[in-house]
Amino acid sequence: MSIWSFAKQFAPDVPESSQLSLGEGFTPMVRSRRIGPAMGVELFFKLETANPTGSYKDRFAAAAIADMLRRGCSRCVATSSGNTGAALAAYCAIASLQCEIAIVETAPAEKLQQMLAYGATLIRIKGFGLDPDVTRKTMAAVERRASAPGAALQISAFCKSPEGMAGVQTIGYELCEQLDGKPAHIFVPAGGGGLTLAVARGIAGSAASVHCVQPSGNPTIAGPLRRGGDRAEEVPCSTRISGLQVAAVLDGHDVIAACRASGGTGFLVDDDAVYGIQARLAREEGIFAEPAGAVALAAAVQAVTSGELPHGWPIVCIVTGSGFKDQPSVARMTATQQVPLIELDAFQSLP
Repeated sequence: MSIWSFAKQFAPDVPESSQLSLGEGFTPMVRSRRIGPAMGVELFFKLETANPTGSYKDRFAAAAIADMLRRGCSRCVATSSGNTGAALAAYCAIASLQCEIAIVETAPAEKLQQMLAYGATLIRIKGFGLDPDVTRKTMAAVERRASAPGAALQISAFCKSPEGMAGVQTIGYELCEQLDGKPAHIFVPAGGGGLTLAVARGIAGSAASVHCVQPSGNPTIAGPLRRGGDRAEEVPCSTRISGLQVAAVLDGHDVIAACRASGGTGFLVDDDAVYGIQARLAREEGIFAEPAGAVALAAAVQAVTSGELPHGWPIVCIVTGSGFKDQPSVARMTATQQVPLIELDAFQSLP
């Protein structure tokens, strides 16, 4: 199974010969065994960590590279903080396409290594992802490079790469099936907002509400949405959560409209709360997520604790990427733990 099971819904013009797949999509939605029951709610996790390169961005890459093949393109020019780049590099590898990626300054080494392993060319840019002006100018430079013959721009936002983002909408299609039409609160992490918009469009017409969650150090979308505004805002980015350091607006205006239309709102969570939830996911639910993958649950816990959620609906949190993507956060989680080396005799004498 792959996202191409939904091809008629999101990519009717892509021929089967261009529909590359590494088995992305159809990820499990698992019930919380401890955190949800402790709060007295029905809680589920949509495990996008199960995708081939470890994040939901494989859905984007599969659709984006298929569209490039359909159009006869040979060179992918992209931006990434890590997961988009890893996914594009992998799918470019199986399609025999060149892959050039402009990288945000703070991308974790593990994500860079994954991209390099697939053969991508990487350029890391100082201030990109943190400073709104540098981010805007970097985006413009990438778009100029992507305008060359045979090249195609791939940025995981509807405003830049709608064909690829249509593949991400399959998360919404799957949630509709997995929820069997039941109403639910769906919490989705956001940087530039593309994932949140994709989920909202994918579940459009269902009874689910989509909530946009951002770190408090990057409140471009969730801040205005929560205050009742209808326009996203550029801000200097101070969050340490890799993958969500997007100082530009990108899909933000449309995210606000889509979330509000679904009955959802915005939530802001502190970095330290995210790191704490990352540890709880591993130790209480057996889910190994990078910090960005824990952001949705951090907001859900906050919303339940404050009594903010109406109804008695189930809650679904999108877990976007694997813990293997961000080793420093795992080192922080396990910093107080030691693995002693002992003699066999000492081991045999343990109680």
